Amino acid sequence: MPGALKQQNHLSKYKMKVGTTDYQKILNQIQQELSQAEVSGKVAAYIPELAKVSPEKFGMHLYNLEGENYCFGNSEERFSIQSISKVFSLALAMKIIDSDLWKRVGVEPSGARFNSLSLLEDNGGIPRNPFINAGALVVADVLVSCFSNPKAAFLSFMHELTGNSTISYDETVAASERSEGYRNFAMANYLKSFGNIKNDVEEVLDFYFHQCSITMSCKELSQAFIVFANKGNLLDTDRQLLTGKQVKRINALMLTCGFYDEAGEFSFEVGLPGKSGVGGGIVAVHPNHYAVAVWSPPLNPKGNSARGMAALERLTTLTGYSIF
Repeated sequence: MPGALKQQNHLSKYKMKVGTTDYQKILNQIQQELSQAEVSGKVAAYIPELAKVSPEKFGMHLYNLEGENYCFGNSEERFSIQSISKVFSLALAMKIIDSDLWKRVGVEPSGARFNSLSLLEDNGGIPRNPFINAGALVVADVLVSCFSNPKAAFLSFMHELTGNSTISYDETVAASERSEGYRNFAMANYLKSFGNIKNDVEEVLDFYFHQCSITMSCKELSQAFIVFANKGNLLDTDRQLLTGKQVKRINALMLTCGFYDEAGEFSFEVGLPGKSGVGGGIVAVHPNHYAVAVWSPPLNPKGNSARGMAALERLTTLTGYSIF
């Protein structure tokens, strides 16, 4: 009992007044705790360009529904968002074809690696969810079908989400992904054999590699994800970009499928919907409160940022709030 009271008192010092939280003080403590800790994990090396990034990079940015920004470290330095982009492509596909998407991709956790081929055979060419590579390739195929220039359309959607027209693809990273993308080539052709890729495989892969190569900062990612914390509304203009139902579905998928085969661990430790990428980024949302992004390149064995996972666990622990 005394221990519980001590922890309660420790957490209460971060409350400024009823209904508010001193986010900057909390982020400062997270930076202090984790910057001094030994960096675990390894920077992704299977994409040559990602292997060049310093493992010491560490930044975090929180953007709340009051339009307030809190940050530390390398929060404004851009990095390759990789699989975080799958949330944006899913949102754009749902905006266009909505529930018809679920005829071609499932909504269940995979329980396998993000680039597994075996599940496609077991499920008749229907990927388990849109955040594993097979599912993201099907979503990419949908966007290739919907737009004459899907790369331009996707960037336009990103600019709309962030209000920042400078966000773009890193052509060097896209070429690097293509050079080592043998498994994605195999997966796309395998999906094609089931009839679940409708367009030319090369065109779909070109869009997919570019989608993953987009570079953004933690600040830009938290601003882009605020729409998922704000019932589909853009914060600055209050314009509805997605329906409440669509945001509900996307958040549910992030909670159950957003971290490869470590989604259960993230829900257990952090308790927020989110998405990771092998560039070392993680973005999470606390619906009706904030969006937060963290970047630290070294990955744990499951392919998620080791320090990023720890930072978000500390965030929900120190604030005392998650979705649960």
